[in-house]
Amino acid sequence: MAAAMPGFDLGPVFADTPAAAPGRLREAVLQRMQTQGFALLQPSRLHELCGVAPAECAAAEPFWDDLPPDPYLKDGGRYRRRRHASLVHELDATRPVLRAVAHRPHYQPLTYNALHGGLVRWLQPLDARLCALPCWTALLQGLGRLLAQLRAQPRWYVEAHQFRIDTSDGIGRPTPEGAHRDGVDFVAVLLVRRQGIRGGESRVFELQGARGVRFTLEQPWSVLLMDDARVIHETTPILPLQEGGHGCRDTLVLTWRAGGFLDPPG
Repeated sequence: MAAAMPGFDLGPVFADTPAAAPGRLREAVLQRMQTQGFALLQPSRLHELCGVAPAECAAAEPFWDDLPPDPYLKDGGRYRRRRHASLVHELDATRPVLRAVAHRPHYQPLTYNALHGGLVRWLQPLDARLCALPCWTALLQGLGRLLAQLRAQPRWYVEAHQFRIDTSDGIGRPTPEGAHRDGVDFVAVLLVRRQGIRGGESRVFELQGARGVRFTLEQPWSVLLMDDARVIHETTPILPLQEGGHGCRDTLVLTWRAGGFLDPPG
């Protein structure tokens, strides 16, 4: 496993990349994304990048305790709970706006999700109180502005997914579809909570190539950023730390797409 870029905690890499000048975090993240299609940010770096304090992010964590079961799991599991929302981020420099759109289904074609592709999934919406928190706007706008420096766009079509994967069935599968792309431009996986579990290892592979890395998100509000056109990813199953015990892994998954949402045909 290669060393992180000095001073920036950008995590495991496919290959060493030149270090950015000290104090230039944004440049370092952009450089890592341009070089290999993904970057790993520890909580302090995410907060620095988005201008949001750790305590503000912590205020969002209780909203993962009220997620309804995912009714669409084809393997019959009971291990996933989730909510979903869609937003548009207008990137006009004079009037940047992040606005929610009318609740809509989540959809992926079979080409991106071999297990659940083709389903029109109407999931319960995010709690409006979560979306009203200062950290919510700061995180989405901060990351959206960063990604627009990689792929300039007038607006992003953003989908937000709250996930809780637990060990109700003895095993929980964060990505039952296996290694995959999402059919968008960029993906962020933010760890919210990891409690009483082992496993849940993140794996990122080159889409065109043979290199891959594996690591585990451990700290709340650490984030994995990915260019969906360049890498595929998966997370290994979770198990309880103690036999018969209970544990969970909470994440916020954000996706950005140019040109419109990924909608069902017709």
